Amino acid sequence: MQVKEIMTSDPVTVSLHSPVRDAAALMKKYHIGGLPVMDKEKIAGVITESDIIELLEIGRISDDLWLPSPLEIIEVPVREFINWEKTKKALTHIGDTEVAKVMSFPPITVTEDIDIEEAAAIMLREKIARLPVLRDGRLVGIVTRADIVQGIGSGSDVRREDAD
Repeated sequence: MQVKEIMTSDPVTVSLHSPVRDAAALMKKYHIGGLPVMDKEKIAGVITESDIIELLEIGRISDDLWLPSPLEIIEVPVREFINWEKTKKALTHIGDTEVAKVMSFPPITVTEDIDIEEAAAIMLREKIARLPVLRDGRLVGIVTRADIVQGIGSGSDVRREDAD
């Protein structure tokens, strides 16, 4: 079975210069974990949920306290409020970050005529969950691990035998 038989044609994409907020919104809307990143008609990279999550740098909370003194009892809520404000500010900046600064590149791609076994081997070797599919250097689809599993399942005659 070839990739073209199981891939999603015309995948959802995001522009190289879009904010991360837009990429995250597309992932949420379409229930997907990653998007090809396009520079006009050319694929420039891939942005995934993991790429976005890696932007988060949230410090540990109050790890420098021992037993609280009366002043520390007042200080802890203030310190936690400051940590929350820093977190909110970081999340705002993450949303404004350009996709180009976050994406994985160069993109690991396949052509539509390779066997799904080869695509699966690439995913395992590269530790990735999706591969953009190209035809003559142009994006025509995307294949995911789930697509491969479904393709294998649909290509076999699986029967359930009831045990007595």
